[in-house]
Amino acid sequence: MSAIKPLIPQRADPFIYKHTDGYYYFTASVPEYDRIELRKAKTIKALSSAETVSVWHKPETGPYSELIWAPEIHFVRGAWYVYFAAAPTREIKDELFQHRMYVISCHDADPLSGNWHFDGQIETGMDTFCLDATVFEHKGILYYLWAQKQNDIQGNSNLYIAEMKSPTEIKGEPVILTKPEFDWEIRGFWVNEGPAVLHKNGKIYVTYSASATDENYCMGLLSIDDQADLLVTDNWHKADQPVFMTNEAAKMFGPGHNSFTQSEEGEDLLVYHARNYTEIEGDPLWNPDRHTFVKKLNWDQQGNPVFGTPADIQDIISA
Repeated sequence: MSAIKPLIPQRADPFIYKHTDGYYYFTASVPEYDRIELRKAKTIKALSSAETVSVWHKPETGPYSELIWAPEIHFVRGAWYVYFAAAPTREIKDELFQHRMYVISCHDADPLSGNWHFDGQIETGMDTFCLDATVFEHKGILYYLWAQKQNDIQGNSNLYIAEMKSPTEIKGEPVILTKPEFDWEIRGFWVNEGPAVLHKNGKIYVTYSASATDENYCMGLLSIDDQADLLVTDNWHKADQPVFMTNEAAKMFGPGHNSFTQSEEGEDLLVYHARNYTEIEGDPLWNPDRHTFVKKLNWDQQGNPVFGTPADIQDIISA
């Protein structure tokens, strides 16, 4: 089987936001991990060739001067925000990088040509490794959802949720939603990270990525009734099997760190990264070949998402 062509090569942790102005906005981790890059287009397919604009560069030194990871662009309450993680150095301490979470904002109509302001760190009350923040609004409440290390829980990261006081500040105590516990969540590393939110059919679904970021990387699923209290851990249901994983026959390895968007016709789409091979030379961190793919997300008769496999790429027109 020939390699499946990505929508956008060498862009990991992809995030596509469909705005009310008719444009799709795309951001992702760039191989250099040194900036936040945006592009926009009228169609999903056109994102592949759209002009890229670097809206923020890391400083030379300081607490957020290295390893800019997993940016997400959101339009929240009248302004643009990009949430991302960054570290003070590339040094690993206690088997972890030193990332914390930050946010920049733009109050102009077009985030590619507008002025961006560095708003600072988003504090969670835990001074530990954290990353992969996303935000969503439900019943008029803005929520922050992210991955973080908790010192008394084994592993690299768990998923947490909190209500937000504003788009740049949380309030209240973080609530844990899931920690690595199943065998498919602890291969290589004990990881729950990269949450993404989808609200449909009376439920809120949260996908997340688990295990090491090689061919073991895969996606799990949380769900909750949309009338339930999102800040009560026991209200959430966790699937005991991964919903999206490596397909060796198709040479699609380690699919994960996804986001959701909709096609021009309003169909739900799954956006994710994957590699086409497993033989990584050198440090996997600096391997640039995690590519952005987009596929159709299906639904079963009970109204639950059906993810299929990363080989189902024919469901959506790629570049």
